[in-house]
Amino acid sequence: MLPCVCRLQPVLALFFFTLFTQGENCPTTCLCPDPHTVDCSGRGLTRLPDEIPLDVRRLLLADNWIPRIPSDFLVLYSDLVYLDLRNNSLSHIEPGTLSTSSRLVFLDLGCNNLTEIPKGTFGESRSLIKLRLGNNPYLSMVNEDAFIGLTSLRELELERNALSGLQVGALSQLPSLRVVRLEGNPWVCNCNFANLFTWLVENSHKLPKGIEGMECSLPTDGRRVPLSQLSQDSFRECQITLTLTDFFIIIFSGISVSVAAIMASFFLASTVHCFQRWSKGTKGDEEESEE
Repeated sequence: MLPCVCRLQPVLALFFFTLFTQGENCPTTCLCPDPHTVDCSGRGLTRLPDEIPLDVRRLLLADNWIPRIPSDFLVLYSDLVYLDLRNNSLSHIEPGTLSTSSRLVFLDLGCNNLTEIPKGTFGESRSLIKLRLGNNPYLSMVNEDAFIGLTSLRELELERNALSGLQVGALSQLPSLRVVRLEGNPWVCNCNFANLFTWLVENSHKLPKGIEGMECSLPTDGRRVPLSQLSQDSFRECQITLTLTDFFIIIFSGISVSVAAIMASFFLASTVHCFQRWSKGTKGDEEESEE
């Protein structure tokens, strides 16, 4: 019996060491239910906590007052795969916060004070699968290249923000996209919305409630109508709408044609004049020869 106990001593020592050291690197105000999870939800934090273990994989920071994320944050915590920052005071995300080496799979930035998502915000985080950006009441602008490089992104939430329009390129460049939530935004059914409307109709299977769950305001009277009541004919006038670039092209073409016509007229007049002078000279020579 004693030899068996002796052989088990190293195993028992390792077990008790793990049991008693678990959570010893845990931030003071947080909980660490397992060695790779740090739960600091609802702790009234005004900044990211200190002494977060470098090997943390799940970091829960919801329901606090955190105003910003350092741009090098994910460089320090390269093993992080799950980051929950919903319901904080974030007003912007610094470009490059998500580095290309990030292993992040889940990111929740919902219920914050974000105003825009500029180009390069997510730094081509190719491992990201689910991104929550909903319920940001001041989020009115998403750059067309805001999500560029997120080749693995499957779920994108942009519901209940302040978006009145969105460039189609922001969505069409996500090859793995399976679910997108856009309902609850103050969409305006003008010509800028026409391309997005076409994309939504063609990809209605990616909308949890289809286009029936989305509304937009008519530019004429502001009346809100379900997208299901609209069709491509609703934007027929937009097909003949000229942009400022189109006007410049037309003006430049007109000027070019006018200049070409003036030069052609000048060349023709010069030719006729020379021909007349040549004709008079020839006639005079003939008369002198006859005399």
